Amino acid sequence: MKAILHNCCGLDVHKDSIVGCILKTSHFSEDGNKEEFESEIRVFGTFPKDLIELINWVDSHNCRHVAMESSGVYWCPVYDALEEAFGETVEILVVNARHMKNVPGKKTDVKDAQWIAELLRAGLLRGSFIPSKEIRELRDLTRYRKNVVEDITRQKNRIEKELQKAGFKLSTFLSDVFGVSGRNLINVLLKKGKLSSHDVETETKRISQEKKDAIKRALTSKLSEHQRNFIKMLSKHLDDLLANLKEVEQLITEMSSPYQEDVERLDTIPGIAKTSATAIIAEIGTDMSKFPTAEHFCSWAGVSPGNNESAGKKKVHASLTETHTLKD
Repeated sequence: MKAILHNCCGLDVHKDSIVGCILKTSHFSEDGNKEEFESEIRVFGTFPKDLIELINWVDSHNCRHVAMESSGVYWCPVYDALEEAFGETVEILVVNARHMKNVPGKKTDVKDAQWIAELLRAGLLRGSFIPSKEIRELRDLTRYRKNVVEDITRQKNRIEKELQKAGFKLSTFLSDVFGVSGRNLINVLLKKGKLSSHDVETETKRISQEKKDAIKRALTSKLSEHQRNFIKMLSKHLDDLLANLKEVEQLITEMSSPYQEDVERLDTIPGIAKTSATAIIAEIGTDMSKFPTAEHFCSWAGVSPGNNESAGKKKVHASLTETHTLKD
């Protein structure tokens, strides 16, 4: 392969080791059409001191082009260390593994590192979209918020299941079991093990008298000691999750403050609230110059239809968003 770069580094990143290969042009032939290159291969650990050794090694060779596979999350600390050490003075590519499959044969980490370096040297690698560090940190929080909300929903379902097993069918009468009235009734249940007519009258808010009378007639069961202790434990965990969600949302608000103008602009789109707008910013950032055209962005987001035709027959495959939905 003809060289485009004359000094580059390929990294094969694993959980506990990093194999690096630097390819450097040693000299050209007299006519300038052929060149000879030398390579150096080293293996590093993945601890902070090892990453410092990797940085010093790359810098000692005056290498300004580095490429690595996007292997799980193992590339993240390596990328962060290189980005912090070199800033924009070194081009760092994180490449999708399926875009640089090696030729068939015996596979080793050293060969993988060499193959990455050779593809980079020939200019055949295209880096994945990596937003700025601030956006990546905001993305951590918005994705975590989504997980916490899902955990809260699961925990509410567990509590509702145990109440149903005990004969307290609050969801039959209340649209939101965990609204003000529902939580008040659950707290009384956990304290006394049963509900009296007085409890229903005093603890329910903004409910018609007809519905209150129906609740009084229906909720005549009693919680056993085990059921009370178990639902108490579930409720405590729910409260912890809600407190965690509040903390995460506060951090998201603080970290997204520099992007409020963009968030408010996205919020004007029907169907997108501020929470969704912040999540969009956290995923794609605010620098759209990373995507040459709108079509490129749609393709990256996985919402563009594929075009796979051979011998007059079209093959239909699920889009990235459909695949993610099926996996979820």
